[in-house]
Amino acid sequence: MTSTPRPSDIARDVLTIERDALGTLLDALPHDFDAVVELLLTVPGRVIVSGMGKSGHVAAKIAATMASTGSPAQYVHPGEASHGDLGMITAQDAVILISNSGETRELADIIAHTRRFSIPLIGITKRADSTLGTQSDHLLALPDAPEACAIGMAPTTSTTLTMALGDALAVALMHLRGFERENFLAFHPGGTLGAQLLKVSSVMHSGADLPVVHAGTPMGDTLLEMTAKGFGVAALVEEDRLIGVITDGDLRRNLTNLMERTAGEVATRGPRTISPDALLSEALGVMNANKISALFAVDDAGRLRGLVHIHDALRAGVA
Repeated sequence: MTSTPRPSDIARDVLTIERDALGTLLDALPHDFDAVVELLLTVPGRVIVSGMGKSGHVAAKIAATMASTGSPAQYVHPGEASHGDLGMITAQDAVILISNSGETRELADIIAHTRRFSIPLIGITKRADSTLGTQSDHLLALPDAPEACAIGMAPTTSTTLTMALGDALAVALMHLRGFERENFLAFHPGGTLGAQLLKVSSVMHSGADLPVVHAGTPMGDTLLEMTAKGFGVAALVEEDRLIGVITDGDLRRNLTNLMERTAGEVATRGPRTISPDALLSEALGVMNANKISALFAVDDAGRLRGLVHIHDALRAGVA
């Protein structure tokens, strides 16, 4: 009697099959890969990506990854393309079509459209001798690896290979375009990704909002400044440079004859600071580590540029 395999054993078999296929793809990267990247770097329009069924889901993901990393891209459904959406594909674009067999009939109208208007066509398929393979200007051939499903038919290994190849294209384009963290933030302003990439300068308070005093400022005036600005701190400044800070803790430690003293006599010298170009998440880390609620931002010369409060970080979604 044949025993039923454990789910974990099935999982290991699937992952082994797909891992080995990825290794084969790595060892035999499609010959046209460099040429495809060069083409996509110079295309004046967008990268149109399309496929049917599971290949369509992969195509949509590849388009989304490219678009978010500096390569304008759009997914077009092949069925909708045959009913008017071919107008989305222009002579300024390049087209990537995905079909494991290379004979997906729903892609026929897009293939014909690219041939009619001389639109560069990149095919991703396992069969170089297929319709898609022979009609493509550039072929990104997938290795002939078995699907990982029990019957060898459900798209599993093939979609994993295609997804990985799409990631390789997107990342290569990203590097060659010089796409940096700042660019990534511009395309991801919402959610945790955007929050993690925010700089201190994007949320810090500056100018007239800063609580600033000088060494000779009487503590009565210092308290008025701290109260008016509402951050619970004051910056001790000399010739625009931050030389100290006054906090609630400094006030408590100097209660005796406080009103007879000056800001310079009460302030803590050499305070912790942050660069305006530092990530907001870094500023939050400094505040948490030192149990403080505000941090002054200074430039390389020590000049006061701003103040970031822990509430600014929390409002921005950095937690």
